[in-house]
Amino acid sequence: MSRQTIDSIIAVFQSRLATLEHLLKLAQKHFGESEAFLDKRIAADMLPLGTQIAFTCNQPRNFALWCSGKPMDNLDPEVTSIAAAYENIANTQELLLSIHAEDEKLNELVRIDSQDRYIEILGHAYVNDFLVPNFYFHLVTAYDILRMAGVPIGKQDYMMHLVPLIQKA
Repeated sequence: MSRQTIDSIIAVFQSRLATLEHLLKLAQKHFGESEAFLDKRIAADMLPLGTQIAFTCNQPRNFALWCSGKPMDNLDPEVTSIAAAYENIANTQELLLSIHAEDEKLNELVRIDSQDRYIEILGHAYVNDFLVPNFYFHLVTAYDILRMAGVPIGKQDYMMHLVPLIQKA
């Protein structure tokens, strides 16, 4: 197993954010001028697509902020326009490019506060046990909402990070 590095984490987040942008472009093509698809949700008690986009971006965003020694700062969950969705993705990608941390950062303690509770874990656990699972949860939920809404997407659209590796037999 290869050693995880800050650069490898950035690369994963960047490529999957590109996937999210790709999915949104396909949705925009499917729905035309209407942005109502951002309000779609899988179930009444689940958050809408726009919020899933913000929450997907929050994971790499907070990784970049942590790497820079800044406090966590989540995006506004009310994403009501496609322009705001694209802006969240672009700003998150830009923030990731600004990271100049050493790999030793992953051995530092991270405190995650939530209301009146918190956990403290090492950076590797922060990435692997908190950020990455939350990132994929919200990315997959966004994908599922779009599929449910009739956008013609498939697994190849979700796994597009592998496209450059495809070879003919």
